[in-house]
Amino acid sequence: MKRQERIKALQKNLNRMELSGALLLYSRDIYYYTGTAQPACLLVLPDDYGLFVRSGYDFALQDIFISPGKAREERRLENIAKASGLSGVAGKRLGTELDILTVEQFEGIRKAFPGFDFVNITPLLLEQRKRKEPEEIETIKKACEALHRGHEALVENLREGMTELELAAVIENAHRLAGHEGIFFIRQSDFYMSRGPIASGPNIARFSGVVYTITGVGLSSSVPAGPSMRKISKGDMIVVDIPTHVEGYHADQSRTYCLGKAGEKMQSLYADLKQVADYVIPHMKAGMKGSDICRIAFEKAHSLNRSREFQSFGSGRCSRLVGHGVGIELNEPPILSANDASVLDHGYVVTLELHMMDEQGGVVKLEDMIHILEEGNEILTKSPRALFEIER
Repeated sequence: MKRQERIKALQKNLNRMELSGALLLYSRDIYYYTGTAQPACLLVLPDDYGLFVRSGYDFALQDIFISPGKAREERRLENIAKASGLSGVAGKRLGTELDILTVEQFEGIRKAFPGFDFVNITPLLLEQRKRKEPEEIETIKKACEALHRGHEALVENLREGMTELELAAVIENAHRLAGHEGIFFIRQSDFYMSRGPIASGPNIARFSGVVYTITGVGLSSSVPAGPSMRKISKGDMIVVDIPTHVEGYHADQSRTYCLGKAGEKMQSLYADLKQVADYVIPHMKAGMKGSDICRIAFEKAHSLNRSREFQSFGSGRCSRLVGHGVGIELNEPPILSANDASVLDHGYVVTLELHMMDEQGGVVKLEDMIHILEEGNEILTKSPRALFEIER
């Protein structure tokens, strides 16, 4: 499907769901359907649509891939409602993004569209975005290239005595110079984190509740995730999971490093972790559920006698999530977890995000982005998938 046909696909779904229309306010959704992230509302009817730009109208006209005749400058929801032509229509049901709208925004919509019933349309939008178009894949590859530049900068610059923050700055600077836009998007209210998780030594095993993976401890309790002021010492393990965002699309990978020679225990742990990933990646097929992916990952870890370490957070805690979709948002469906009944299909892009924790020895992590294809899945992330031992 070409990007100019995205709204047509949405309109078909509106008809199927017997909705009078959809009103989108979230910048990522509007960007997906129109090509602009200027402040706007997108009103989609079963047989028509309009982009109503609150500010930055001249910018929006330069950005959009929809017909310029479908865009106009308008700030007031009441006027957008009048333009819909829905007044006086019986059984009016309007879809909107109820998962992320504030109460104030929703009250404004309800006031502008009196007598309407409102339906959360987010699941429909996210379902449409699962299958990536060829040009989306090419943009994701650009984001993966920016990630790789950060990896190269780490390998070149890691030194004993550097703080985690200094190392993160080196990585993030390389990301930015490669086109990273300096922000990532997660569809979650009040989400906060630094530019991404990074941790070294004992900090790797300290898990914040901000995200359910290796997080780092952050600079203060205000943002308890990401790099800290801890100095990296000889022999330390380091895990980096800092994403990138290029031209609207994200990339996500994790790599494990050691400053110096890794001990035999960590080498063995990483070798088994990579065995699990190398087994799961070619077995990810269209028609499989997210729970199937999770199951085969845990079964492979069990066959290597790594059930205790695999996806462990210590003290008996264990993650049952092994990956997630990536695209216009950093974390989007499908979610590859023990509870996910959604089905993979060709064209989906997902991460396989795995770690192992030895409570006495340490933590290793490996995360890659996988493009699900009919014949042979494609690993999109570019950095080598080794345990990097960096000697100075």
